[in-house]
Amino acid sequence: MAAGEPGDSGGYCFRFLPQKTFRCLSAPETASRLRQWSMLGRVAAQAFGFDQTFQAHRMDDFLTAFFKDPNVIPNLKLLSDSSGQWITLGAEVKKIEATNVPCTQLSMSFFNRLYDEDIVRANGHIIKCLDSFCDSFPISDELRKVLLVEDSEKYEVFSQPDREEFLFCLFKHLCLGGALCQYEDVLHPYLETTKLLYKDLVSVRKNPQTKKIQITSSVFKVMAYDSNGVCYPSTKSHEQTFSYFIVDPIKRHVHVLYHCYGVGEMS
Repeated sequence: MAAGEPGDSGGYCFRFLPQKTFRCLSAPETASRLRQWSMLGRVAAQAFGFDQTFQAHRMDDFLTAFFKDPNVIPNLKLLSDSSGQWITLGAEVKKIEATNVPCTQLSMSFFNRLYDEDIVRANGHIIKCLDSFCDSFPISDELRKVLLVEDSEKYEVFSQPDREEFLFCLFKHLCLGGALCQYEDVLHPYLETTKLLYKDLVSVRKNPQTKKIQITSSVFKVMAYDSNGVCYPSTKSHEQTFSYFIVDPIKRHVHVLYHCYGVGEMS
Protein backbone atom coordinates (compact mmCIF):
# COMPACT_ATOMS: atom_id res chain seq x y z
CA MET A 1 0.00 0.00 0.00
CA ALA A 2 1.22 3.46 -0.86
CA ALA A 3 0.28 6.60 1.00
CA GLY A 4 0.92 10.08 -0.32
CA GLU A 5 0.97 13.38 1.50
CA PRO A 6 -0.03 16.22 -0.85
CA GLY A 7 2.87 18.59 -1.27
CA ASP A 8 4.99 18.62 -4.39
CA SER A 9 2.59 17.54 -7.14
CA GLY A 10 5.33 15.77 -9.07
CA GLY A 11 4.61 17.88 -12.13
CA TYR A 12 1.65 15.90 -13.49
CA CYS A 13 -1.19 17.90 -15.04
CA PHE A 14 -4.60 16.43 -15.87
CA ARG A 15 -7.49 17.18 -18.18
CA PHE A 16 -11.06 15.91 -17.94
CA LEU A 17 -12.23 13.83 -20.92
CA PRO A 18 -16.04 14.10 -20.87
CA GLN A 19 -16.25 12.87 -24.48
CA LYS A 20 -14.90 9.45 -23.45
CA THR A 21 -17.84 7.09 -23.16
CA PHE A 22 -17.94 3.70 -21.50
CA ARG A 23 -20.26 1.68 -23.72
CA CYS A 24 -20.92 -1.01 -21.15
CA LEU A 25 -22.42 1.37 -18.58
CA SER A 26 -24.50 3.24 -21.19
CA ALA A 27 -25.96 0.10 -22.83
CA PRO A 28 -29.69 -0.44 -22.09
CA GLU A 29 -29.15 -4.10 -21.15
CA THR A 30 -26.44 -3.14 -18.64
CA ALA A 31 -28.67 -0.43 -17.17
CA SER A 32 -31.45 -2.99 -16.70
CA ARG A 33 -29.07 -5.34 -14.90
CA LEU A 34 -27.64 -2.59 -12.70
CA ARG A 35 -31.18 -1.60 -11.76
CA GLN A 36 -31.90 -5.20 -10.69
CA TRP A 37 -28.65 -5.29 -8.72
CA SER A 38 -29.45 -1.96 -6.97
CA MET A 39 -26.39 -0.25 -8.47
CA LEU A 40 -28.01 1.96 -11.14
CA GLY A 41 -27.36 5.65 -10.49
CA ARG A 42 -24.66 4.81 -7.95
CA VAL A 43 -21.90 3.64 -10.29
CA ALA A 44 -19.95 5.85 -12.69
CA ALA A 45 -16.90 5.74 -14.92
CA GLN A 46 -14.90 8.83 -15.89
CA ALA A 47 -11.76 9.46 -17.91
CA PHE A 48 -8.93 11.94 -17.43
CA GLY A 49 -5.81 12.52 -19.49
CA PHE A 50 -2.35 13.34 -18.13
CA ASP A 51 0.76 14.91 -19.61
CA GLN A 52 3.77 12.91 -18.44
CA THR A 53 5.11 9.39 -18.64
CA PHE A 54 3.42 7.27 -16.00
CA GLN A 55 5.71 5.36 -13.67
CA ALA A 56 4.05 2.97 -11.23
CA HIS A 57 6.68 3.60 -8.56
CA ARG A 58 5.67 7.30 -8.65
CA MET A 59 2.02 6.52 -7.95
CA ASP A 60 2.10 8.72 -4.85
CA ASP A 61 3.13 11.73 -6.94
CA PHE A 62 0.56 10.85 -9.60
CA LEU A 63 -2.36 10.66 -7.14
CA THR A 64 -1.28 13.70 -5.17
CA ALA A 65 -1.23 15.72 -8.38
CA PHE A 66 -4.56 14.22 -9.46
CA PHE A 67 -6.47 15.20 -6.32
CA LYS A 68 -4.99 18.72 -6.35
CA ASP A 69 -5.48 19.38 -10.06
CA PRO A 70 -7.88 22.24 -10.97
CA ASN A 71 -9.29 20.15 -13.83
CA VAL A 72 -10.03 17.22 -11.51
CA ILE A 73 -11.53 18.93 -8.45
CA PRO A 74 -14.66 20.29 -10.24
CA ASN A 75 -15.19 17.13 -12.31
CA LEU A 76 -14.43 14.06 -10.18
CA LYS A 77 -17.83 12.63 -9.23
CA LEU A 78 -18.88 11.07 -5.94
CA LEU A 79 -22.17 10.53 -4.15
CA SER A 80 -23.07 12.73 -1.20
CA ASP A 81 -23.62 10.73 2.00
CA SER A 82 -26.24 13.19 3.17
CA SER A 83 -28.30 13.95 0.03
CA GLY A 84 -27.56 10.89 -2.11
CA GLN A 85 -26.93 13.25 -5.05
CA TRP A 86 -23.88 13.32 -7.29
CA ILE A 87 -21.42 16.01 -6.23
CA THR A 88 -17.79 16.81 -6.97
CA LEU A 89 -14.87 16.62 -4.59
CA GLY A 90 -15.04 19.76 -2.50
CA ALA A 91 -12.72 18.90 0.39
CA GLU A 92 -8.99 19.53 0.39
CA VAL A 93 -7.30 16.15 0.27
CA LYS A 94 -4.64 15.70 2.96
CA LYS A 95 -3.60 12.08 2.34
CA ILE A 96 -4.09 9.39 -0.31
CA GLU A 97 -3.88 5.62 -0.02
CA ALA A 98 -3.53 3.40 -3.07
CA THR A 99 -3.50 -0.38 -3.16
CA ASN A 100 -2.10 -2.06 -6.24
CA VAL A 101 -4.66 -4.39 -7.83
CA PRO A 102 -3.15 -7.12 -10.06
CA CYS A 103 -4.54 -7.06 -13.60
CA THR A 104 -3.22 -9.99 -15.62
CA GLN A 105 -6.28 -11.95 -16.79
CA LEU A 106 -7.04 -11.99 -20.51
CA SER A 107 -9.84 -14.58 -20.64
CA MET A 108 -13.16 -15.24 -18.98
CA SER A 109 -12.10 -18.90 -18.78
CA PHE A 110 -10.80 -17.73 -15.38
CA PHE A 111 -14.35 -18.46 -14.14
CA ASN A 112 -14.74 -21.93 -15.71
CA ARG A 113 -13.98 -23.46 -12.31
CA LEU A 114 -17.44 -22.35 -11.18
CA TYR A 115 -18.83 -25.04 -13.48
CA ASP A 116 -16.10 -27.56 -12.71
CA GLU A 117 -16.68 -27.32 -8.94
CA ASP A 118 -20.49 -27.63 -8.99
CA ILE A 119 -21.13 -24.04 -8.01
CA VAL A 120 -22.98 -23.47 -11.29
CA ARG A 121 -24.78 -26.17 -13.27
CA ALA A 122 -23.84 -26.94 -16.89
CA ASN A 123 -26.95 -25.02 -18.01
CA GLY A 124 -25.71 -21.89 -16.22
CA HIS A 125 -28.08 -22.04 -13.24
CA ILE A 126 -26.45 -21.14 -9.92
CA ILE A 127 -26.86 -23.92 -7.34
CA LYS A 128 -28.94 -22.89 -4.32
CA CYS A 129 -28.05 -23.48 -0.66
CA LEU A 130 -29.66 -23.00 2.74
CA ASP A 131 -30.18 -19.32 3.52
CA SER A 132 -27.69 -17.61 5.81
CA PHE A 133 -25.91 -14.27 6.20
CA CYS A 134 -22.29 -13.17 5.92
CA ASP A 135 -21.91 -9.67 7.36
CA SER A 136 -24.81 -7.80 5.74
CA PHE A 137 -25.01 -10.05 2.66
CA PRO A 138 -27.67 -12.75 2.32
CA ILE A 139 -26.24 -16.10 1.22
CA SER A 140 -28.77 -18.16 -0.72
CA ASP A 141 -26.60 -19.89 -3.32
CA GLU A 142 -23.20 -21.50 -3.79
CA LEU A 143 -21.85 -18.53 -5.77
CA ARG A 144 -22.22 -16.05 -2.91
CA LYS A 145 -20.83 -18.70 -0.59
CA VAL A 146 -17.64 -19.05 -2.63
CA LEU A 147 -17.34 -15.26 -2.85
CA LEU A 148 -17.85 -14.49 0.84
CA VAL A 149 -17.75 -17.42 3.26
CA GLU A 150 -14.09 -18.09 4.06
CA ASP A 151 -14.70 -21.34 5.94
CA SER A 152 -16.97 -22.77 3.26
CA GLU A 153 -16.00 -26.01 1.56
CA LYS A 154 -15.33 -24.44 -1.84
CA TYR A 155 -13.86 -21.08 -0.86
CA GLU A 156 -10.40 -22.21 -1.98
CA VAL A 157 -11.64 -22.74 -5.55
CA PHE A 158 -10.21 -19.22 -5.95
CA SER A 159 -6.80 -18.69 -4.35
CA GLN A 160 -5.92 -15.45 -2.59
CA PRO A 161 -3.97 -14.19 -5.65
CA ASP A 162 -7.01 -15.04 -7.81
CA ARG A 163 -9.25 -12.98 -5.52
CA GLU A 164 -6.95 -9.97 -5.77
CA GLU A 165 -7.21 -9.86 -9.58
CA PHE A 166 -9.12 -6.88 -10.98
CA LEU A 167 -11.30 -9.22 -13.08
CA PHE A 168 -12.36 -11.11 -9.93
CA CYS A 169 -12.97 -7.84 -8.03
CA LEU A 170 -15.32 -6.56 -10.76
CA PHE A 171 -17.18 -9.87 -10.88
CA LYS A 172 -17.59 -9.96 -7.09
CA HIS A 173 -18.80 -6.35 -6.92
CA LEU A 174 -21.45 -7.03 -9.58
CA CYS A 175 -22.57 -10.26 -7.89
CA LEU A 176 -22.99 -8.58 -4.49
CA GLY A 177 -24.63 -5.41 -5.84
CA GLY A 178 -26.28 -2.67 -3.81
CA ALA A 179 -28.54 -2.51 -0.76
CA LEU A 180 -31.65 -3.94 -2.47
CA CYS A 181 -29.90 -6.29 -4.88
CA GLN A 182 -32.11 -8.87 -6.60
CA TYR A 183 -29.74 -11.73 -7.30
CA GLU A 184 -29.58 -13.61 -10.59
CA ASP A 185 -30.51 -17.28 -10.85
CA VAL A 186 -28.08 -17.82 -13.73
CA LEU A 187 -24.40 -16.90 -14.11
CA HIS A 188 -24.44 -15.37 -17.62
CA PRO A 189 -25.53 -11.78 -16.76
CA TYR A 190 -22.71 -11.48 -14.20
CA LEU A 191 -20.08 -12.87 -16.58
CA GLU A 192 -21.19 -10.81 -19.56
CA THR A 193 -21.36 -7.53 -17.64
CA THR A 194 -17.97 -8.20 -16.02
CA LYS A 195 -16.44 -8.91 -19.44
CA LEU A 196 -17.89 -5.76 -21.06
CA LEU A 197 -16.84 -3.53 -18.16
CA TYR A 198 -13.34 -5.02 -18.05
CA LYS A 199 -12.92 -4.45 -21.81
CA ASP A 200 -14.10 -0.86 -21.44
CA LEU A 201 -11.70 -0.05 -18.63
CA VAL A 202 -8.53 -2.06 -19.33
CA SER A 203 -6.14 -1.46 -22.24
CA VAL A 204 -4.28 -4.16 -24.16
CA ARG A 205 -1.78 -4.30 -27.01
CA LYS A 206 -0.01 -6.93 -29.08
CA ASN A 207 3.58 -7.46 -27.97
CA PRO A 208 5.72 -6.70 -31.05
CA GLN A 209 8.20 -9.47 -30.19
CA THR A 210 5.96 -12.32 -29.05
CA LYS A 211 2.82 -11.20 -30.98
CA LYS A 212 0.81 -12.08 -27.87
CA ILE A 213 -1.84 -9.81 -26.38
CA GLN A 214 -0.73 -8.20 -23.13
CA ILE A 215 -2.40 -5.84 -20.67
CA THR A 216 -0.82 -2.39 -20.48
CA SER A 217 -3.02 -0.90 -17.74
CA SER A 218 -2.08 -0.57 -14.07
CA VAL A 219 -4.93 -0.69 -11.55
CA PHE A 220 -5.11 0.87 -8.09
CA LYS A 221 -7.84 0.98 -5.46
CA VAL A 222 -7.85 4.50 -4.07
CA MET A 223 -8.97 6.24 -0.87
CA ALA A 224 -8.49 9.91 -0.01
CA TYR A 225 -8.60 11.69 3.36
CA ASP A 226 -9.38 15.25 4.34
CA SER A 227 -8.88 16.82 7.78
CA ASN A 228 -11.90 14.86 9.13
CA GLY A 229 -10.93 11.41 7.82
CA VAL A 230 -11.87 9.49 4.69
CA CYS A 231 -13.62 11.74 2.15
CA TYR A 232 -13.36 9.64 -1.03
CA PRO A 233 -14.91 7.42 -2.28
CA SER A 234 -17.20 8.00 0.73
CA THR A 235 -17.02 8.92 4.39
CA LYS A 236 -18.83 5.62 5.09
CA SER A 237 -16.83 2.44 4.64
CA HIS A 238 -18.38 -0.57 2.91
CA GLU A 239 -17.01 -3.49 0.91
CA GLN A 240 -19.17 -2.38 -2.02
CA THR A 241 -18.04 1.26 -1.92
CA PHE A 242 -14.93 1.64 -4.05
CA SER A 243 -12.94 3.68 -6.54
CA TYR A 244 -10.53 2.00 -8.95
CA PHE A 245 -8.04 4.01 -10.98
CA ILE A 246 -7.10 2.19 -14.21
CA VAL A 247 -4.05 3.86 -15.75
CA ASP A 248 -3.16 3.47 -19.44
CA PRO A 249 0.49 4.61 -19.66
CA ILE A 250 0.53 4.55 -23.48
CA LYS A 251 -2.56 6.71 -24.15
CA ARG A 252 -1.85 8.63 -20.93
CA HIS A 253 -5.42 8.15 -19.75
CA VAL A 254 -6.73 7.23 -16.31
CA HIS A 255 -10.18 5.67 -16.01
CA VAL A 256 -11.95 6.04 -12.67
CA LEU A 257 -14.57 3.42 -11.79
CA TYR A 258 -16.65 4.50 -8.80
CA HIS A 259 -19.49 2.92 -6.83
CA CYS A 260 -21.09 3.93 -3.53
CA TYR A 261 -23.15 1.28 -1.73
CA GLY A 262 -26.77 2.11 -1.18
CA VAL A 263 -30.21 1.83 -2.78
CA GLY A 264 -29.97 2.17 -6.55
CA GLU A 265 -32.52 3.70 -8.90
CA MET A 266 -35.68 1.60 -9.06
CA SER A 267 -37.21 2.95 -12.27
